[in-house]
Amino acid sequence: MDAKGYGALRPYVVPVTLEELTGPTEGVIVLPRHLDWGPERRYHLDQISDARLLYMRVIRESATPEDLRRFLNASLLRKLWPELVLPPRVRALWLDRFPELQRQAA
Repeated sequence: MDAKGYGALRPYVVPVTLEELTGPTEGVIVLPRHLDWGPERRYHLDQISDARLLYMRVIRESATPEDLRRFLNASLLRKLWPELVLPPRVRALWLDRFPELQRQAA
């Protein structure tokens, strides 16, 4: 299967509400292997580049809403959203449910 086919079929998780995203906003986060299989899975939330990478990875790789709730925070997501590089289908799924993210980015 080509990459386009995989992206079209891969299931992505979107929370029901942004308010349920109550993850941390500071400190060091170590992602579990099912979200990040790289050698360095530590992210410093006080470093914007690390925070962006963590949010992109969690949004792309989460298979359950629990992962989203555990690692994402609604306030930080709103701040980072305009800078997140996400697959078009993932971005569309999130914006369909949360159009305010697009308005905030504008």
